[in-house]
Amino acid sequence: MGDAANHGEAASRRGVMLVLAAPSGAGKSTIARRLLKEDPLIDLSISATTRQKRPSESEGVHYFFLSVEEFKKQRDSEAFLEWAEVHGNFYATPKAAVEKSLAAGHDVLFDIDVQGAEQLKQKMPDDVVGIFVLPPSMEVLKARLQARAEDSKDAMEVRLTNATGEIARWRDYEYVVINDDLDDAYDLVRSILRAERAKRDYVRTVPDHVAALLNE
Repeated sequence: MGDAANHGEAASRRGVMLVLAAPSGAGKSTIARRLLKEDPLIDLSISATTRQKRPSESEGVHYFFLSVEEFKKQRDSEAFLEWAEVHGNFYATPKAAVEKSLAAGHDVLFDIDVQGAEQLKQKMPDDVVGIFVLPPSMEVLKARLQARAEDSKDAMEVRLTNATGEIARWRDYEYVVINDDLDDAYDLVRSILRAERAKRDYVRTVPDHVAALLNE
């Protein structure tokens, strides 16, 4: 039976905030898309950003694209769980949709930058499970960014420079996955999610079960 086979059980637990963090080009977005495709109990947290929309992106699907003025307005009204400035642009996680999914027993997947992941862990430590995705080498990371061909040369250099500092903080995460083979990396992330779901079910159900046994 698959992870999402029993939808009734979902409503009886609070979901997991699954944070996939990585330097640009490590493959976290590819893993995230596959998780969303194969598991209906995972909802994607769609970030808000002030950066320019890429040709391959759609409003409300990949991001909510905001002006700097609108972003600051929502930030000041505490509409975001976290926000950060990355590569000269603002990014944030809208709060309302995340809380709705968690309350319904759905897990929420965050495909966000390292700064955002740190803020989420500080604000909601009991809900967040952090997975840091590493490339097999810096050479491979650079090749992946070049193959993506969506950033200028200067922007790519900034991402590579930032990657060094991001990678150095790998110990801040509960789990680390080295993405030298996409299928293996994906399977490992799935196993982590299964374990975290089981842990939450254990915390929710076992104390009452033990109490009932002792009272027989």
